[in-house]
Amino acid sequence: MQQEDDQAFLEFVVKGLVDHPEAVKVDRTVDEMGVLLTLDIHAEDMGKIIGRSGNTAKAIRTLLRVVGMKNNARVNLKINEPEGGLRSKEGGAPATAAADDAPAADDAPAADAAPETDAAKSLDEAMADLKL
Repeated sequence: MQQEDDQAFLEFVVKGLVDHPEAVKVDRTVDEMGVLLTLDIHAEDMGKIIGRSGNTAKAIRTLLRVVGMKNNARVNLKINEPEGGLRSKEGGAPATAAADDAPAADDAPAADAAPETDAAKSLDEAMADLKL
């Protein structure tokens, strides 16, 4: 399995969900924290990728962690706010702010520790079911 499989997997999943697949762009960077996939999409597709209460984004992140485990890598996802997005129109965060509900790994507050352990338990259960 190649190292770029996580990027190809993300592109495949996102292009299947959005109305503007030609606008999907995934950048992959590797550092000491692991793999960071940065997703850029059309402004109209933002709601489809985030989902209600961020559930779609959470599910995509969980799947990326499983793909990363197969390659012994930690995979994180950052979703960039597109130009003309709702946040930039309302005068909220700048257009370059991450529009996802989970913070990046390097600036995660301690308050998110409990949900992460629940996600880790769920991930462990999923891995046990897959017998990986």
